[in-house]
Amino acid sequence: MQATISDLKKLHIPQPDSHKGRNGKLLLIGGSELFHAASLWSLTVASRIVDLVHYASIPENNEIVQKAKEEFRNGIVIRRDDIHDYIKEDDVILIGPGMERTKETEELTNSLITQYPNKQWVIDAGALQMIDPTHIPHHAILTPHHQEFALLQQKVRGIQTPEQFAQQFHCIIVLKGVVDIVTNGIEIKEVVGGNAGMTKGGTGDVLAGLIAAFATTNDPYIAAIAGSYINKAAGDELYKIVGPFFNATDLANEIPRTMKKLFLR
Repeated sequence: MQATISDLKKLHIPQPDSHKGRNGKLLLIGGSELFHAASLWSLTVASRIVDLVHYASIPENNEIVQKAKEEFRNGIVIRRDDIHDYIKEDDVILIGPGMERTKETEELTNSLITQYPNKQWVIDAGALQMIDPTHIPHHAILTPHHQEFALLQQKVRGIQTPEQFAQQFHCIIVLKGVVDIVTNGIEIKEVVGGNAGMTKGGTGDVLAGLIAAFATTNDPYIAAIAGSYINKAAGDELYKIVGPFFNATDLANEIPRTMKKLFLR
């Protein structure tokens, strides 16, 4: 079934009487020496939606964010040594944007999701590629593209479809593509839209940040559908203006305007 704007009607929107912390707190664990920008795209979009983002990366990326504080007014840069305290505090943990396929990523990812199976996780990119599927927490949101989903299939015998994977591991899959497939193992939503501009590197990191931000205050399946829908809608708004000639930063900046059009009419 194709996703429509009606699927977003239950999405939490900040209310006039909101107080600090009511609209979500997110911990973002990502980045590496090779991929500096990826986690910053996730950070950019999430910090415009939730009340507070805690950002934990390698020292080099933490320094970059510290210098760009004008783009990160509602967050705190933390050391990876301190992430356990923030995992306990925050509503959602997004792990993976910009992380490399290394032993370090494998050990960190599987260790954390095993220690904190009752937290709401969004697992993306490098963490997703290195995860042991048997450790996937219930209701976790996984955001693979087709090659990453093929890697997951190789780790689990008999899994053919995203729906089967979500059903077996009690999680939510957002399979990214020309048409995104979002499933919780029971329902399936196809999210259409998007354009050639969204093949640029980083647009998936924007999507991960958007889904994670929504998941802080929403049912994870609703958050996944809404993130996919709004990400594509923002890309289509950009296409009207500049055609396919936009990048991930442009997409992250367009999302608040798209959300205003959809929800604050």
